[in-house]
Amino acid sequence: MADELIVNVTPFETRVALVEDGVVAEVFIERHRDRGIVGNIYLGRVQRVLPGMQAAFVEIGLDKAAFLYVGDVVPPEEEDDEDEEHLHVHAGDVDGDEDTGSLPAPVTPAPNAGPPPSKKRRSGRDRKIEEVLKQGQQVLVQVTKDAIGTKGPRVTCNISLPGRHLVYMPTHKHIGISRRITADEERARLRQTLEELKPTFKDDAHSEVGGFVVRTVSEGLSREKLQADMEFLVHLWRDIEKRAAVVSAPALVQPELDIVMRTARDLFTAEVDKLVIDDEGTWKGVARFVELLDPELLPRLIRYSGSEPLFEREGIETELQRAMSRKVWLKSGGTLIIDQAEALTAIDINTGRFVGKRNLEETILKTNLEAVKEIAYQLRLRNIGGMVIIDFIDMEAEEHREKVLAALKAALASDRARCNVVKMSELGLVEMTRQRTRESLGRQLQETCWYCEGRGALKSKRTICYDVLRALMRQAPRLIEEVVVIQAHPEVADLMLGEERETLDAVEKLCGRKVVVRPRGSFHQEQFDIFGTSAESLAKKKADKGDKG
Repeated sequence: MADELIVNVTPFETRVALVEDGVVAEVFIERHRDRGIVGNIYLGRVQRVLPGMQAAFVEIGLDKAAFLYVGDVVPPEEEDDEDEEHLHVHAGDVDGDEDTGSLPAPVTPAPNAGPPPSKKRRSGRDRKIEEVLKQGQQVLVQVTKDAIGTKGPRVTCNISLPGRHLVYMPTHKHIGISRRITADEERARLRQTLEELKPTFKDDAHSEVGGFVVRTVSEGLSREKLQADMEFLVHLWRDIEKRAAVVSAPALVQPELDIVMRTARDLFTAEVDKLVIDDEGTWKGVARFVELLDPELLPRLIRYSGSEPLFEREGIETELQRAMSRKVWLKSGGTLIIDQAEALTAIDINTGRFVGKRNLEETILKTNLEAVKEIAYQLRLRNIGGMVIIDFIDMEAEEHREKVLAALKAALASDRARCNVVKMSELGLVEMTRQRTRESLGRQLQETCWYCEGRGALKSKRTICYDVLRALMRQAPRLIEEVVVIQAHPEVADLMLGEERETLDAVEKLCGRKVVVRPRGSFHQEQFDIFGTSAESLAKKKADKGDKG
């Protein structure tokens, strides 16, 4: 079964699901009130330079300043040459098959910004942030990561403009080829074609054209289509330069395409059987866009007009609900428990109801191998990034450990996000990282529980009952009334007047006060109030009254 793209458009949000072989592999959500900014190009102003962190904060006109690391501001003329395997390319949040890495990015001087502080020429890798940036300097930057949690967005001066077939990098001179194009002859042909085409775009004002990365979809592509994409991207960059020259920082210079257009540009390829859209206006817009990009794909663009909601019809709503659950059931009866913290996600595997057929070691191995596939699926579906710790069920045999680790690496191989898996520890723990460029699905769709304040648990009703009685015993010696009123959550009040009645009577006797318990339905389970006048408060009231008299 071929891949499918399912697009659900509403007035408040747009959702895109990538379905691979009948299984929902990824879901992208863009809410119109808070659209992501990855790919946006801004003219920013350096707010603070932090030598201790070798980074800077750049004001780009948002609530939070953007973070710019020194590795993203090294001037291109001082970089060491790297091959295409180390190029860092931004190609939108729905594309990840291009060459990636950590090539230092150049400073992109903003028009009229003035030169950076003058320093003796040194190797790019040795430069310091205070040598290449100064407070108040204007720089042209591109967002590479949305703001996540308390962190502001991350930006780079290494601008990249993704097209249908190529990614243009105005500040580099490299030509890179997607790693997924493996045939040596085809890689050589594409490289030679781009080397021959680059000089045709030189003019008096732009004597040097930047670098390009050939995307996977370009395999077997004709010279004419490559030239057309190159021409479009070069002209787009020159237009961006002109706009940056007439605006004042901070300002948005070039917004990224919306999620549907990015989907059409990055994912709608010959391998996709169909792109289904349930909104007439969006379908027409994508049709015009696809006609420019690749007219041969137009017959695969489908307008859905059925009465049943598209995501429900395709079973995607069910998968979204499953993606928000802490517990995930395996077919064998085992379970995954997924807990996501600020910068770390822990995944625990349990045998659950699975008891196996022969022996314990076989049961454990089978559960771990089944869990591997589900973990890879859940990481991608939930878009979990950062550090991930997987607690596999302990395995005695070393060959079983190696088998599970190899299965995990194989299962992660199809993930577009970069994954790095470390060897399994003696305790059966596996550390891995997964590339994170935007909020996870859970953080997009959920918020911290206002009731438990994110703890995931509440004090028990009996604990609250005893907290109330303990507070009463502390306050009783200072109270002057014979009757004290306690207000508490109804279930706590019921417990105090029921199972804990004898305890309450004992505390009344100890305190020498009559206690009246009143339920309050609006109270949080852990909330309570004790009403009674203390001698100190009474004296204060009398003193205040005397002052007024």
